[in-house]
Amino acid sequence: MPEAPHRRVAVVDDDLAVRESLRFLLEAAGFAVATFGSAGDYLDAQPDDVACLLLDQHMPHVTGLELLGLLRRKGAALQVALMTGSPSADLERQARELGVSWVLEKPLSDNRLLDFVAGAVH
Repeated sequence: MPEAPHRRVAVVDDDLAVRESLRFLLEAAGFAVATFGSAGDYLDAQPDDVACLLLDQHMPHVTGLELLGLLRRKGAALQVALMTGSPSADLERQARELGVSWVLEKPLSDNRLLDFVAGAVH
């Protein structure tokens, strides 16, 4: 089990069930977690202790990559995993251009997700 992190994992996903299942998985693995139901919620909170961001691509109003673009323009250098149920070569290219560390296909592999988070937090 990882040591207690000093920074949190942020999950941004409009699906409450996904947010809660990710919170449960990550907290059970020893990580501190903050969840947000939209890009706007994340921007309103402006968390400054986030080690990495798990970001859903398909959200209403602002997509995951749009949010990441805003964060990058503000100078955010945190590690990001983009979660999507419909990956494509174009989406992966756009994600790489914005510095996405991993593109994870839904349904998510718990082991891949935990590998990403462990590497980002420590």
